[in-house]
Amino acid sequence: METVSGPHSDGSKVPPAPEGLDRHLCQVIGLNQNYSSKTGTAYHLQIEDRGPVVDPITESWIRRINVIVYANYGEPNARIIFGKDHDLPDVRTHEHNRAVEKKIQQVAQETLQVVEEREERQVRRVKALLREYHGTKREEAKREFEEMNALYPFVFSRAFLELRNERNRPEPVEAAPPAALEKEAEVVYPLDSALREQVLEIERVAVELSQDVEELKAQGRADDILLQTVRKLLGRARDNLHRRDSADFAARRLEVTRGSLVTTWRQVRALLLRG
Repeated sequence: METVSGPHSDGSKVPPAPEGLDRHLCQVIGLNQNYSSKTGTAYHLQIEDRGPVVDPITESWIRRINVIVYANYGEPNARIIFGKDHDLPDVRTHEHNRAVEKKIQQVAQETLQVVEEREERQVRRVKALLREYHGTKREEAKREFEEMNALYPFVFSRAFLELRNERNRPEPVEAAPPAALEKEAEVVYPLDSALREQVLEIERVAVELSQDVEELKAQGRADDILLQTVRKLLGRARDNLHRRDSADFAARRLEVTRGSLVTTWRQVRALLLRG
């Protein structure tokens, strides 16, 4: 049986490992897949089974599947546009390994759907910007759709073609809904793996914190000060995830953001556990 203990990299104590297969036998082959979207944009999907790891936030053993998606894969402007950790129970059996293999295939299909839905929103956004600029000549709208054309030329081409076809139709085209005019800020997933892990942890803790605060509210146990603190903290975290800074500055900023979120989340979780 594996008996890992002692301090973790962030100072927390590593709990004893579960019984079962040795840790190195609990890691299956991941997936690396090139993918061309409906618009023609080149993507690369990377899914890795990291095996049993200790989550520094919950201080417990979990089985982690990591997902990364690169857009414009193979091009100078390639970037990571999606990242996510899928955490499963750390069950150290051959049967669980087979379940993890199936989970990887499921995650792959779900992730590709996320990519397509993201592009659909981008197409609607570009069409709305083109309509707006045609009617108002607002320079901000022009700058934004020119930036989209530079980053995602296939998305822009599809939006432009759809808009031209709509204008040639005899029947009137409905105006774009207000949501189509809302800019979708992209989370910045750094190429550096350590910084990217910080971003993924911030995203994960933000979701947990939001859910736990909502549960406290439902129980009538969330006071105004707590709600205001959490609201400001989540807003600051969201803003920080959308910024592009130098590696050194980003490392400090993400570490502070992560620390504040984790501390607040643990306080809220403690309130819930008290009943």
